[in-house]
Amino acid sequence: MTRRVFVIRHGNTFESSASARRIGAGTDIPLVASGRVQADRLGKWFAAEGLTVRRLLSSPLLRARETADRIGAAIGHSIDGAMSWLNEIDHGPDEGRSEAETLARLGPQALIAWDEKGIAPSGWRVDAESRIAAWRAYFAEPGEGSDLLVTSNGAARFALLALGLPLVSLKLRTGAFGELSVEGGGTVRLIRWDERPLS
Repeated sequence: MTRRVFVIRHGNTFESSASARRIGAGTDIPLVASGRVQADRLGKWFAAEGLTVRRLLSSPLLRARETADRIGAAIGHSIDGAMSWLNEIDHGPDEGRSEAETLARLGPQALIAWDEKGIAPSGWRVDAESRIAAWRAYFAEPGEGSDLLVTSNGAARFALLALGLPLVSLKLRTGAFGELSVEGGGTVRLIRWDERPLS
């Protein structure tokens, strides 16, 4: 008995011409046009996989729910729930700041530690312990089929941290997903991470 778990990051919330900013749990913004295209590509990819979807779960934030809705429309499965443990982290004093401003305040080592080890920079509110506990409890649930979990970059990494799975980077790009396999004995394997459907 195997369960496939897909951890999916929402689509773009900024067009390529706009300067990227740190947007966390405190800013609830919709997808932009390119983000809707990414969500539709994800939906097309999952529909082509012919998965037996057990659950489609989402972060409470609009950008994640929009992505999940578009995937759900493609696979014929509506959102089963909005889960607080899938919510984006709180960037504290860096909320809304540009990447350059964030880098200037924190320094490069703090952001490397976040991307490679999940160590939250000073002032960010993450609650890593409860997030890791939530992911572990989720992975321990019985069942088979496929679960699709739509979340944000800051939250997605805790799926890997909960399992102690090493990667060069914990980051998940917009419109990308990771896949994990939960075996009958409770063993969780990483199949792939940070993959984007191309069409």
